[in-house]
Amino acid sequence: MSDYSSKEKTGAKEKSPKNSVSEKLLGDIPEDGPAHHSFTVTPVRQTSINSGGGSGRKHLAVFEVGEDGDVTDTLTQNSITSLLSAKFRDLSKRWKQYGEESPRFRKRLVSKWESMNYDQIDSQLFQEENNKLKNKSKKKLAVMWVSRWFMMFLVGIGTSLLAAGVHIAVELVAHQKFHLIAKYLDKCSDTGCLMTPVAIWCGINLGISLLAAALVTYVQPTAAGSGIPLIKSYLNGVRVPGLLSLRCFIAKTVGVVLSILGGLACGKEGPMAHSGGIMAAGLGKGRIPWFGRDFKLYNAFRTDHEVRDFVAAGAASGVSAAFGAPVGGTLFSVEEAASFWNTELVWRVFFSAMIACFSTNFLLSAFEGHPTELSHPGLVRFNTFPNLTFDLIEIPVFILMAVIGGLTGALFVVLNYKLTVFRQKYLHRHNWIKVAEAGLVSVVSAVAGFLLMFGVRECTTAKPNSSHAITTSMFCEEGSFNTMSTMFLTTPEGCLKSLLHDPLESYGVLPLVAFIVIFFLLGVWTYGLSVSSGVFIPSLAIGAAWGRLVGMGVVQLFPDQNTPGNISKSLEMRGLLASGSYGAKDVGKYALIGAASQLGGILRTTISLTVIIVECTGDISFGLCIMITLMISKWVGDFFTTGLYDMNVEVSGIPLLSWEPPPLSDNVRVSEFMSHPVLLLMPREKVGHILDILQNETFHGFPIIEQDPSSVLQYKGKLRGIVLRDQLLTLLQKKAFAPEGMKTSVKVSTQEFNDPYPVSQRVSIKDLEITEDEKHCVLDFKPYMNRTPYTVNPDFSMPRVFRLFRGLGLRHLVVIDEDYQPIGMVTRKDLAKYRAGTKRGMLHMEQLTIENV
Repeated sequence: MSDYSSKEKTGAKEKSPKNSVSEKLLGDIPEDGPAHHSFTVTPVRQTSINSGGGSGRKHLAVFEVGEDGDVTDTLTQNSITSLLSAKFRDLSKRWKQYGEESPRFRKRLVSKWESMNYDQIDSQLFQEENNKLKNKSKKKLAVMWVSRWFMMFLVGIGTSLLAAGVHIAVELVAHQKFHLIAKYLDKCSDTGCLMTPVAIWCGINLGISLLAAALVTYVQPTAAGSGIPLIKSYLNGVRVPGLLSLRCFIAKTVGVVLSILGGLACGKEGPMAHSGGIMAAGLGKGRIPWFGRDFKLYNAFRTDHEVRDFVAAGAASGVSAAFGAPVGGTLFSVEEAASFWNTELVWRVFFSAMIACFSTNFLLSAFEGHPTELSHPGLVRFNTFPNLTFDLIEIPVFILMAVIGGLTGALFVVLNYKLTVFRQKYLHRHNWIKVAEAGLVSVVSAVAGFLLMFGVRECTTAKPNSSHAITTSMFCEEGSFNTMSTMFLTTPEGCLKSLLHDPLESYGVLPLVAFIVIFFLLGVWTYGLSVSSGVFIPSLAIGAAWGRLVGMGVVQLFPDQNTPGNISKSLEMRGLLASGSYGAKDVGKYALIGAASQLGGILRTTISLTVIIVECTGDISFGLCIMITLMISKWVGDFFTTGLYDMNVEVSGIPLLSWEPPPLSDNVRVSEFMSHPVLLLMPREKVGHILDILQNETFHGFPIIEQDPSSVLQYKGKLRGIVLRDQLLTLLQKKAFAPEGMKTSVKVSTQEFNDPYPVSQRVSIKDLEITEDEKHCVLDFKPYMNRTPYTVNPDFSMPRVFRLFRGLGLRHLVVIDEDYQPIGMVTRKDLAKYRAGTKRGMLHMEQLTIENV
């Protein structure tokens, strides 16, 4: 449903802006400098294509970018060359539609996304209730202050219990699974029955992954993926149906356990942020939905503003519990997720993240048998690097690695985007295809792991760093084991730790190269499946593998420069060089730099990832190198594509508002991009008229005017307020109307407008039971409408409107003329449809079109 900017269903004619916005917004800034900025928008024209086959075709609106000529298959010359040339051009054009220029999936906004209302409705009813509580206001404020801190404490405790439960379940079951597979691999490598362990491996992966995909696909589809792009959209002010529901929580938490056990290349860190947000939202709403009924506990925090703050704390707590990084979790919520911050909220979020970190530490330490040592602060720890030092001559190597990470990260995003578009166009037409694809990926993962162990017959006697590592001696002599087994007979987290900490002799060049290629492709294929999965750990594992390769090359080229002499002597005195695993043979720091640069190249976050990795390693001395690596990898990746999370947001058509307004848009006025004409209401309207509007229009905000008695036109007068669609639904559901000339006896409180929460998703026009006689009754909006809506005049510039709208978290901004009469409305989609971006280093603007889906 649209907030206000969709005009397709109303038949209202919108005034042509005469390309004024297109003439003023930037297309590409020329290289000769900004002396004359001719600001043009990439042209977007709407066409209609047929989707599907047979007689039941559906017409979908797509948007072709630019004025490329249509490729024709007509043979203009009687030659093989002309035919091949035409076919090649046609193939090239179709391939581009899966890339950045795809009109359907990157150049659109979907009208179904609603905005949340962070602004307080200043109604007559709100003022009356506040006046009654004047004597209790100080006590109420104190109780609310204490309650918020207590709720943040509960969010941290709940997230830690969830994180510990997920981790313990994965570790226990995964250990038994890989122990069984290794047992049959050892046995059958001598007796020639290798098909038996392959069948066991594939069967276990297939059964578990099918269950994981079915749980997400049929229970709650919004639980698919990491959930961070949707959480980011929610905290930006976009309402995502089902994102914070109990069904999504079950599908997300149980699904991520099944996804990892099913052998998919994914992690549980991203889903932990989503799960923490769901738990925090549930605690904030104060109700438990169960089989269609609500068990209401309290309703003090049941507003969009309050729930948003709790979700921000839940996301930070989830990251903190996953990595043992409370500061990094808080910064991640600031940098990647939340859009509205203040000092008090930062303190509460950090408090929740710290509680989650130390509670997880206590629970995991107790699981290991030593609860008082507190040695497991997070689900994923990089452990301590005994020699995490660097020389200034290594900085150029780290910079080169950052460039590699940015390039491979951009390649990851491009391939995943093309695969995502292919899925949406061809594979996601039926739910069973989603489930089958997840099963196929899990089987391919098992087969690929076996083929690498079978084909790359490299053995080693180096002892793995982890005492819980599972290995197989397939095709190896006694006392040695297969190199590839430490990377595939474990979870992705175990693989990451092996690549970071195992001795130099553990892996050769060929096993690492084979692992990088296969795991990179599996990671691209896995992200986007209809399963609960995260991309943190696969990205880190891929980067750690090629970073380890770089470290091996550095050791070969400069065997005496990897560890300075005084550091080596110091380490020898402490016994850290006895095994030969560190010192001149230390490649762990290169694996760490590779992991950081790969993750930065895919996600494009810098500050929070730097702090998270520093907290995970427990060594601040390497922070400079990590920061430089993440910054350069982000810059290189941004030169080619957007980040992975931003790509997901764009594909979904979510109207996300950036931090800053579009560049060079100071001369664009609000009258040029507002939605108009507006649908107006009188202070008193008949119920039948209101029902007709709700049934036929998709708008969510209706300005209230006082009819001008001197005007011959109906619905022309000064603005008196604004009423929301949710309020109309609640008033009609409560039957707060009366016959003409009488006052209603129904009293509606402000709390009832958020019960159930959110009204727009839990109450529809079909749920209203209005008789024919009641349609002639009159509903008075004066006690309930917002009497002081934010307004602007038509001469306001786009940057001022953008900052006002985003800074205050508005849902509607009314445009009025000099007579205080409403002439237009600005909503989120009106601002989000102008998107600024960089492509190959060139700044450009895109004007998106709103698509009804």
